Amino acid sequence: MEALINDFSFGLFFWLLIILVVVVVIMGKYAWRPIINALEEREKGISDALASAEKAKLEMARLTNENEQLLKEAREERDAILKEAKELKDKIVAEAKESAQTEGAKLIENAKREIEDQKLKALAEVKNQVSALSLDIARKVLTKEFEDQGKQEALVSDLLKDVKLN
Repeated sequence: MEALINDFSFGLFFWLLIILVVVVVIMGKYAWRPIINALEEREKGISDALASAEKAKLEMARLTNENEQLLKEAREERDAILKEAKELKDKIVAEAKESAQTEGAKLIENAKREIEDQKLKALAEVKNQVSALSLDIARKVLTKEFEDQGKQEALVSDLLKDVKLN
């Protein structure tokens, strides 16, 4: 260090100082201004990118909220549709049961009527057959009874006893 202080020359110092000033001026005019402009542009680009990222973040939050709201509405609509479908199904089933019961009751009533009609027809037919048989038996009995003249007179006298004159 002492060697530098002992060898100090004002002329060299003066030229070095002028060269330094010229280098600083040239650098300021051609290098520092473009470097500073580039740094400012980069800083502006970064701040714009951060602002865009913040906007995108806010937009994503908004879209997420919208999606959640749409999903909630879709679920509510689905639940409402399912409830409506269940109610419609229950109504259709109830109507079908009621219709089946009504139709069944009609069929049972028709069957009862048909059975009653068949019963009455059968009874009428039995009565007809019984009366035909009774008449046939009575005819045969009376034919047997009336073959004998004495029995005929006895029957007539018995019948006359039962008849009361007014």
